Amino acid sequence: MTTTSGKAPTTTEATSAPHFDRTTARKSVWAALVGSSLESFDFYVFAYFSAIFAPALFFPELDPAAGLLGSFAVIAVAFIVRPIGAVIFGNLGDRIGRKRTLLITITMMGIGTGLIGLLPDFSTIGLAAPLLLLALRIVQGLSLGGEWGGGILIAVEHAEPKRRGLYAALPQLGSPIGTILTGALLLILPPIIGADEMLAWGWRIPFLLAFPLLAVSLYLRLAINETPVFTSLVAEKKRERIPVLTAFRKFPVAIVVAIGAAMLGIGSYSLMNTYTIGYGISVLGFSYPDLALATLIGSLLQLVTIPLFGVLANHIGPARVVVIGAIGTLVIAFPMYFLLQFATFEILVGTMIVGGILPTLAWAGLGGLMANIFSGPVRYSAMSIAYAVAAALSGIIPFATQGLSIASDGAWWHPGVVLAIISLITLVCAVIASRWTRAVDADPILN
Repeated sequence: MTTTSGKAPTTTEATSAPHFDRTTARKSVWAALVGSSLESFDFYVFAYFSAIFAPALFFPELDPAAGLLGSFAVIAVAFIVRPIGAVIFGNLGDRIGRKRTLLITITMMGIGTGLIGLLPDFSTIGLAAPLLLLALRIVQGLSLGGEWGGGILIAVEHAEPKRRGLYAALPQLGSPIGTILTGALLLILPPIIGADEMLAWGWRIPFLLAFPLLAVSLYLRLAINETPVFTSLVAEKKRERIPVLTAFRKFPVAIVVAIGAAMLGIGSYSLMNTYTIGYGISVLGFSYPDLALATLIGSLLQLVTIPLFGVLANHIGPARVVVIGAIGTLVIAFPMYFLLQFATFEILVGTMIVGGILPTLAWAGLGGLMANIFSGPVRYSAMSIAYAVAAALSGIIPFATQGLSIASDGAWWHPGVVLAIISLITLVCAVIASRWTRAVDADPILN
């Protein structure tokens, strides 16, 4: 059995059918959702608030532009180490279990984020301040590498087959929830506290909120059981000795397909919520509050659309949901950015809504797509690696788009080119994945 020919794994020996309890499944999906929300919140808090405090407090000996560049470099580090975390925690998830691994990753993320809020600045401890900040960002990045795949699996592998499309989609709500919480803090705190106090101590508040959020996440995750699929793998001695190596050896083509299928769901966020915001301010002349409000509206809408797309995935399969999202995004990529040139708030909101809904189809179906193309003994490893690599690649999208802007002399269509390319990549890979769909609990022994 191999995927090196481009075919999906086929079942050679079926695992005994696990028992699925609906109440346990609901608890598991809540645990996954709260954990993914904390993950997103912790990660976005630094990305959004670092421009306020990092240059002045942690890189004061650099000029303002270099200090800001230093804070961006610290952001990038978490993306760079993410695949390393995927290898470490993906392997653990396939060896010691989904639940135990997720307890480790969420603890690392929550403590790492909270400690940033307690860090002394450069004026207090000198060079140790930015070094400690960098170390905590590495902790965040490593934990992120293992969090997403485990969160999806703790939900999917507890769910009965007919509900797996929805249960794989619900943890994806963590991204808009994290964005909403972070955006709300960014809009509320500075006017209430004031710019001076915000720089002096107010920036610490969002990071310190990670501690109570971590307590809630741990409470929910400690209360759930290990997944029936993993329990069956243990009982029937079907675990791999080194799952991550088996994943690379047996499923190289499937991993590449999964990376491509993830590009639109992850990459569109980097394009819309990172590059487009900067582009909207510097080129189109929108104000930051207008852009923040438009982004917030788009994120609120996702709270409705992601569950609806999950229900759709129950009926037609998650891979087909991703295909629809990729086709739709490909169609609207250029018209959307053309209309944005007219620079009205109404058009901006419409862009964030339309440009958010269609890629959200790809985002909502992504977890179910990956869970269906990888077998249980290596599923945590393979999913984590594919997602982490896609996230790392998506991290360069704002830079690539800016480079295209310079090359095209700021032509209106340059962001549309990037969006169309990642849509096409996801479309091709999702079509391939739709032909590989397998039952989550139909897991072979990997010989």
